[in-house]
Amino acid sequence: MALEGIREKLSREKVGAFLVSNLVNVRYLSGFTGSSAFILISPQDLFFVTDPRYGEQASSQIPPSFDLVVLKPGERLSSFIKGKGWSSVAVEDALTLAQYNSLKEGLEGMELVIWKGVVEAARKIKWPWELERIREAVALAQEAFSRLKERMHPGVVEKDFALELEFFMRRRGAEGVAFPFIVASGSRSALPHGEASSKTIDDGDLVVLDFGVRWRGYHSDMTRTLKFGEWQGWERDIYRVVLDAQRAALEAIRPGVEAKEVDAVARRIVEEAGYGEFFGHGLGHGVGLEIHEAPTLSPTSQDVLEEGMVFTVEPGVYLPGKGGVRIEDMVYLGSGGPEVLTSLPKEVEG
Repeated sequence: MALEGIREKLSREKVGAFLVSNLVNVRYLSGFTGSSAFILISPQDLFFVTDPRYGEQASSQIPPSFDLVVLKPGERLSSFIKGKGWSSVAVEDALTLAQYNSLKEGLEGMELVIWKGVVEAARKIKWPWELERIREAVALAQEAFSRLKERMHPGVVEKDFALELEFFMRRRGAEGVAFPFIVASGSRSALPHGEASSKTIDDGDLVVLDFGVRWRGYHSDMTRTLKFGEWQGWERDIYRVVLDAQRAALEAIRPGVEAKEVDAVARRIVEEAGYGEFFGHGLGHGVGLEIHEAPTLSPTSQDVLEEGMVFTVEPGVYLPGKGGVRIEDMVYLGSGGPEVLTSLPKEVEG
């Protein structure tokens, strides 16, 4: 459990308490969904600190193991911390410089220690209930795409299709979209992050669609590339290269493998086909409470794949001025190996 690990680290490093300020980590540890809160963890104490706007919400969302502290107007968090008598406090590296300096000023005489990625390390391994929410987020995104795919055709504006997807998802209960949808057609498909624009989809276009939802706090993320009209030779070629690269990467995934090695498997296939310079991003990223979180699958990643992780596998080839292809699936690494959570078709049609 994350709290146990944090308390062990506090005792081992002889630090008085750990202040959690990143709201994503606050939600992970407590279930709180508001926009103003801190968690303060010591070997003996577990405080949830918020302001009067969220007192009632917090009391209904956080577990009874937390002591709820509602700061009065004008009351400072640093004063509460200082009153506990600790000689040192660890803080997350997510603090802005202004926040850090303000806290340091208020905690004069106490040592501030910066801890990096402590809660994030725990978040890399998904609990069964987290995996279930991710599965639900995947299912909703896939249902939306499958239901609306036929409405995408030459003459449709990219933004209009993106809005239809979002409306469908929200009507089905999504908290929101996972990110601004990418609907990139024609030469715009060569833009890896080509958000939906006012361009009209034309006959003969490749269309890259990257979309997902946020469901009960958790995200989904998937990409498919569609073709309207006859495939040109170069389009079919890069599609096959990307699909082969993804399949090879999926076969290389198992617990204990370095994430950069999986990236290398896919990248090697793209490079050997002559398109290495046109694959300019990492192979994948973790997905959970954030759309991009650990682990990272890239040439420089230091992550090692572990059972319980959820991440994307998304090779792509993007030819400037012509078009591009990306295929992205979400993967859960279980005891029996990788399970592809996304199931939308990805074979070349026509």
